[in-house]
Amino acid sequence: MIVPTLILVTLVVFIAIRILPTDIADLIVAEGGVGGSAVTKDAIRAQLKLDQPLPIQYLYFVRDVANGSLGYSAYDRKPVSSKIRDAMPVTLQLASMSIVISWFLALGIGIISALRQDTPVDYTIRVASILSFSAPIFWTGTLLVIFPAIWWHYFPPILFVPFISNPTENLRQFFLPALTLGIYLSGSVARMVRSSMLEVLRQDYIRTARAKGLRDRLVITRHSLKNALIPVITFSGLQLAGLLGGTVIVESIFALPGMGRLTIDAVFEKDYPLIQGNVLFFAFIVVFINLIVDLTYGWLDPRIRYS
Repeated sequence: MIVPTLILVTLVVFIAIRILPTDIADLIVAEGGVGGSAVTKDAIRAQLKLDQPLPIQYLYFVRDVANGSLGYSAYDRKPVSSKIRDAMPVTLQLASMSIVISWFLALGIGIISALRQDTPVDYTIRVASILSFSAPIFWTGTLLVIFPAIWWHYFPPILFVPFISNPTENLRQFFLPALTLGIYLSGSVARMVRSSMLEVLRQDYIRTARAKGLRDRLVITRHSLKNALIPVITFSGLQLAGLLGGTVIVESIFALPGMGRLTIDAVFEKDYPLIQGNVLFFAFIVVFINLIVDLTYGWLDPRIRYS
């Protein structure tokens, strides 16, 4: 289903950005892009193939994608693939650190909440979980910028520093953005871990393991947690779309030159090729992660592999 899904995404994005009322040729001429105002509007439309019928424009786009090219930016005429290649490591690092932080927070508090069901600890964790994913990402990110600056006079680095150049400064720059997304993701994941653990702990094989005299830690880590993670991984995979959408906001707040900020700039500039390339890249990542999630089931539960 990967191929038809991506084809449908290209069709929807292609139609959606072309029903916008603003003409990109007018914007380019007004702002002096691609040669300045000396370039006529008709010449720009011809260069971008906007003078062709919509089906022909779509076929040009599909042809470029099939050839491994996503076209050229309408403003600076740089390859869209090169812009995505430059911005992709930033977003992937932010997403990876966010997932690690969310799982680090969610697994611990979710297991504790399940083991302490209907106790004050459980109620406190459940309320905190609801608050974490109810708070808007832009609000949490703004607080994480303002409060450290007021209380501890701490400001994250503004200029992007690659990890290879300076790992310490890079991690300092990414910690607060990743924490913003990690807090948002951890609340819902923790609730899923709690409900899944409660269901698994009531199974007969858990009672048998405890009747055999196994320690609680061994029962939880080896017998309960692995089976409880199957719906949690599914849920986390579905959260990826929200995570990628969150990077758009977080990268704008913390001035990270990633895919989210690149997409925002492309939308404001009505850069059709760049918008199409970015959305297609996001769609591919989402579909690919869902495929990995499906394949992970067999590792977590061998019964799925042999069924």
